[in-house]
Amino acid sequence: MFEVAELSHKVSKADFRAKLPELRTELLTAQAALQEADFPVIILVSGVDGAGKGATVNILNEWMDPRYIRAFSFGQASDEERERPTYWRYWRSLPPKGHIGLYVGSWYSQPIASCAEKECSLADFDADLKRITAFEETLVEEGALIIKIWLHLSEEAQRKRLEKLQ
Repeated sequence: MFEVAELSHKVSKADFRAKLPELRTELLTAQAALQEADFPVIILVSGVDGAGKGATVNILNEWMDPRYIRAFSFGQASDEERERPTYWRYWRSLPPKGHIGLYVGSWYSQPIASCAEKECSLADFDADLKRITAFEETLVEEGALIIKIWLHLSEEAQRKRLEKLQ
């Protein structure tokens, strides 16, 4: 549907609705091919508040075979998680080969929030990103496919969306 994902690229609702059955079929076909290829897929869904992260995960769960997909959301670390290495909580939830893990709130969430709220220095943020890169490189070396989705809204659209959600 999109050759390139650009902010200015738009699809009309009518075109999207017309293409929807084909897109759903293609998604299920891709999921079946994934099972044959026998590698895990990690989908990170991130974005600004109100951009539709939860709705995106719900649609993917609705459209795909639920036997091979699991969704995860990570908030504040529990006491048990704080006693262990930072990435322990994510390692526990990684999908097996042939399965998909959908992550809303991933290993990026805390470093980004800390930086945005000015609770860490840029040097600390850079160090966090280097650890994330090393973590993801390990996952890829072990055969995982990582797909990152960032959902963005303009400030005005975000304000309207958050008001509507309240």
